[in-house]
Amino acid sequence: MITKFDAIISLVPDAKIVVRGDEVEWISPEISPITDDQIVNEQDRLQTQYDAKDYQRKRALEYPDFKDYLDGVVKNDTVQIQAYINACNAIKAKYPK
Repeated sequence: MITKFDAIISLVPDAKIVVRGDEVEWISPEISPITDDQIVNEQDRLQTQYDAKDYQRKRALEYPDFKDYLDGVVKNDTVQIQAYINACNAIKAKYPK
């Protein structure tokens, strides 16, 4: 879940703020506060980006260890290399873009 803090820092990276529940305290007097609508819109945008990459996070958890591939390359073991490629392709099929 993208927080209000995440959204504000995305929009105003140099902002010095404190977020308590729904309240935002702007500590940087030289920076004009942004509106709640801007914050909500940025939260939605960031959440959409995060959700769109869910397949990447799931794949990363299940991909085989790349050391298996490198071991196959070092040994010139085409069967081991192909097994690694097949395992990766199975994960990609399980979690498509």
